[in-house]
Amino acid sequence: MVFLGDDILRWLVLALGGAMAVGNILALTRPRPPGRAGGDLPRPPLVRSLIMIIVGTLAAIWGLASLVAG
Repeated sequence: MVFLGDDILRWLVLALGGAMAVGNILALTRPRPPGRAGGDLPRPPLVRSLIMIIVGTLAAIWGLASLVAG
């Protein structure tokens, strides 16, 4: 018996896609600390973050649709 059954790949796609989308959204919206470390970027690259949000959202939707469809 497998931990999550035969749907482990679908659960992983859902989890990784959701984490990619939420992580990039939080990176774009978090407030900037007043004293930042020397190697930090002033803000994350906007275009790359938007692309990662779109890819993560599509992966999460795909994983959820695969789980619902069975």
